[in-house]
Amino acid sequence: MSTRNIRRKYAQNYLKDPAILFEMADVITPKENDTFIEIGPGHGALTNQINKEHVSIICIDIDSDNIDIMNNKFKGPANFKFINQDILKFELPNIDSKLRIVGNLPYNISTQIMIKFIDDFEKIEDMHFLVQKEVAQKVNGKVSTKNWGKLALKIAAFFETEVLFDVPPEAFDIKPKVNSSFIRFIPRKNLNYDISIKDNLFKIIDLAFSSKRKNIKNNLKSLNISWNSFELNPASRSEDLPVEEFIKIAKEYTI
Repeated sequence: MSTRNIRRKYAQNYLKDPAILFEMADVITPKENDTFIEIGPGHGALTNQINKEHVSIICIDIDSDNIDIMNNKFKGPANFKFINQDILKFELPNIDSKLRIVGNLPYNISTQIMIKFIDDFEKIEDMHFLVQKEVAQKVNGKVSTKNWGKLALKIAAFFETEVLFDVPPEAFDIKPKVNSSFIRFIPRKNLNYDISIKDNLFKIIDLAFSSKRKNIKNNLKSLNISWNSFELNPASRSEDLPVEEFIKIAKEYTI
């Protein structure tokens, strides 16, 4: 298989625009003693921007050729570790400090990657990802808008998100057919729940959006909810309810 075909298989489009790379590094702002997990570093365009003294960078790439290139290219000043692995199978390390996760995500699995890291949100300081613009809009959806759906709710339960800037196809060596966006995730703090609620919460969210024509009461009919105990209108549609209401339901009712 040719290198180009391998890249298409893994949805690899490498950034080449130095101004975009500089802007990404500027908003990430590496600090002394940071530990970065970089997903899909390719040939190291973003890696080069965060390669600073007293910083650790763990690069994860499914393409073994990329890992060989990176291993030969980067000898410092950061402390490097290169791992040839599928990011969806990678387990975040347990270290004393919080992890910073960055990457130009493969567009075909970007949503899966974001959902995966919810399980480890308490280990994370922040995440900065380059993703398809449409996905960024869905992740950063707001209540009562078309993008306030299952993905936005699941992310919002554990992270604050912000779309930082857009990136045109011309910024890549192989132009994608879509625009991209750089998005930041910061774990929510001082929550009155923990990760143990996640699986049940996600099932409730999925059920609540199972039929867009129905209201929340009808979509969650199988739970036999006593709606009088909640400060919400059961005739509301799911897309008009904030994430806090779904969390309240998940605390009281189990699927």
